[in-house]
Parts: sequence; structure tokens; C-alpha cells
Amino acid sequence: METRSYPRVATPLPGPKGRAIIERDAQFTSTSYIKEYPLVMSGGSGAMVEDADGNRFIDFMAGIAVSATGYNHPEVVGAVCRQAERFFHICGTDFYYDVFARLAERLARLAPGPSRKRAFLTNSGTEAIEGAIKLARFHTRRPALIAFHGAFHGRSYGAMSLTSSKAKQHQHFGPFLPDVHHVPYCNPYRSSASDPAECVRATIRAIEEDLFTRHVAPEDVAAIFVEPLQGEGGYVVPPDGFLRALRQLCDRHGILLVADEVQSGVGRTGKMWACEWEDVEPDILVTAKGLGSGMPIGALVAKDAVMSWKAGSHGSTFGGNAVSCAAALATLDVVERTLPRVRAMGERMLSRARQIMDRCPIVGDVRGRGLMIGVELVKDRRTKEPHEDAIDRITQRAFRNGLLLLACGRSTFRLAPPLVLDEYDVDVGMDIFEKCLREES
Repeated sequence: METRSYPRVATPLPGPKGRAIIERDAQFTSTSYIKEYPLVMSGGSGAMVEDADGNRFIDFMAGIAVSATGYNHPEVVGAVCRQAERFFHICGTDFYYDVFARLAERLARLAPGPSRKRAFLTNSGTEAIEGAIKLARFHTRRPALIAFHGAFHGRSYGAMSLTSSKAKQHQHFGPFLPDVHHVPYCNPYRSSASDPAECVRATIRAIEEDLFTRHVAPEDVAAIFVEPLQGEGGYVVPPDGFLRALRQLCDRHGILLVADEVQSGVGRTGKMWACEWEDVEPDILVTAKGLGSGMPIGALVAKDAVMSWKAGSHGSTFGGNAVSCAAALATLDVVERTLPRVRAMGERMLSRARQIMDRCPIVGDVRGRGLMIGVELVKDRRTKEPHEDAIDRITQRAFRNGLLLLACGRSTFRLAPPLVLDEYDVDVGMDIFEKCLREES
């Protein structure tokens, strides 16, 4: 196998320079930060991350699926530098500039489905979700919203009200946005249904025969918010037909379908948008994370007929700032060219993960599309009991061996590397991953 200068762990982790930065951070930053492990980043290239002490790692988490084009991609860096030399900011809510208009057009044309679209640019995914909530209520004149168990839509109040991932994300923060209702997500691995189609039918029944009968009239529901491939909830891939069934349900009742593609969009699943796997056109699509390769940018993209709010109904001071727009345009250029690689490397990684599952009883399920792959750990494959205790040990072990991992759900590793990784990154990274899993087993 080819030899490269990474992974390379030459000092204790963290090293002396890293420890000094961590000590300063611990004194002055908010106690709310999690800090998964003591990675002190200094730089990177492609799918390689280097820390403050010169240690190098293969990155399988991309800053929570943000670094779509990896690190220091020359096209993205060049676009940012050229725009920064001209101006940073003038406020797209009140004035015009070229990169803002070009990014809105690009997103409107890239959004799935034949309908004409419009885009509103934000700083982040949670802001885009907030905008989608407002737009859905404004357009339909209805108050109620539906989301799914396991969903993660953001940390601000509207987005947090839709979120149903971890209790600690809600603890002591209530009351939340009223008239938000949650139903089970269609998870074939956890479902008691005998086949995937029945799992889909059970989810629709939970909405129409339970929620609409006992809790809220469909005529009062503005929108259903759904992750086409659930992220924080465990990288859950729903069965084929799930999104189409939701689309049909929404059409029956005049409800808007909002696709939260903050994590699954911008090429992550091997198509530009995950809802394209089922050829479903949402009424509103929300994107962020990988859109700017690390620059703060998000958007809600809605059908022209749905974006009916009036001038002044919504706005943002920094949303769509010029430098972030330039980064996003360059990112989209790179990602569109990279989609065949995403599918090829995704298949390679998925195949390796399934081979590991055959050899490691601790792995209960492997699932995913493109480079959005979940590896779920269990104590017993028969009972499917999540093996939560093992996650942190394996994460720390992988870090010490030069691989960056991140978990989601109760006991699932999310494999979400930069979209530009190659065969070396996949093979060496998966070798380390298997070694760490075997040491746990």
C-alpha cells in the first residue's frame, strides 16, 4: 500500500502546544462546549488534519460533515481570498452584490424538482430552519408543525423545538415553541415491522390515524420537517418510499414538506440532495454545513409559489455575506464534479464496513448512502441493545491511532469524511477503525 506522511502520531495526545491551548480554552470558554477529544487543530490538506504539535490524522468526520471539500482546497481558498480583497460585507437584506445573487440563482436551479425556486441566505442551518418555520406558517396561515423522534434541527428555539434527539439539549430551556408534534421516524433496523414497506405504512398511520385523530387536525398543520437521511439520530436510512409517502400525505392535506438537508445535502449522499434518491420535490429545502466548506453559510430554498412572504417579513444582517457566498459557489463547483468520486468512495467504505461487521460481533448494523455511513454498535445482535459504553473508548482509541471519528444516536459511528478523500484515506482509515473495534470485542 502507498505510504504517505499521515497518519502520524509522534507525541502524547495532546502534545505540549496542544495542552497550552486546551488550558487557555478551559479558563475562558463556555461550559456548554462538549469537546469530544483533545484535538487541537492547526491545519490540514484534503482529508488530512494536522494538530498543533504536528501530529497528523485521517479525518472521517469532517467537522460534523462541514468540510465538504476537505482542508485548503485551492479553488475554495482562492475564491475566499479574491472576495476578501474586494469587500467582506454590505448586507444582502438591504443592498445588492454579485455573489449573493449568483449563489441564490445557483441554489434555486440546483434544488430538486421542476418548480421555480427562490433562496433566502443565512449564516447557519439553525437559522435556515427558523426561516423555514416562519415561511411555512406565513404561507399556510396554520400554526402546527410535525417533526420526528431522533431529529436534530438546530440549537435556536424554533429549531430546538423541532429537535428530538437528546434530553440534555432541552433540559431547563423550556417552554418551547407551541404546537410542535413528534412522531416515530421510519427506522427499518429498529422497527418491529416485518418488511421495509410496512415500516413506511406504520409511520404514515402514526400520523394520520393517531396524530391527526387524537392531537391535531391536519387542517391546522403548516409543515412536516424531515431529514431525508436522519443525521444526529443515528445516520438512519429510511426505506425507499418513505419520502414519497410523506409527499403524498402532505399533498392530501395541503401541508408543506420541508426537507432538512443541512447534513445530508451538498453531495454528502452521492447526489446533490438526499431527497433526489426518491425523486421527491420538497416545498422547502434547508441546507448549510458543507455548503461553504467551513465558511458560515446556509439557505432555505422554497418553491416560488411558497415563498409568498412580503418585503421586510424576514431578514439577516450577516446571512449571505460576500466571502461566505464566494466559498459556497466554489464549493458547489467542486462538489458537482466530485459526485462520481463520492459514490465510488462511499461504496468502497460501505463495503469495508460490511466486511468489518462480518468479523466484529460488536457491529450490529451498517447503513448509508454515499459518504454518509452509519456503523451501529450493539451488545448483542439478537436484542440489538445499543452498546453506548463502547463508543467513547473506541473514539479515543482511534484518535490515538491517527483517525478522527464522531458518534451519533445512542451508539452509532457516523462516517462522514471530506468528499474529496481517496482510496488511501478509505483503506487506511478503515484498517484503523477495524483494529479499534477488534480491541473492544
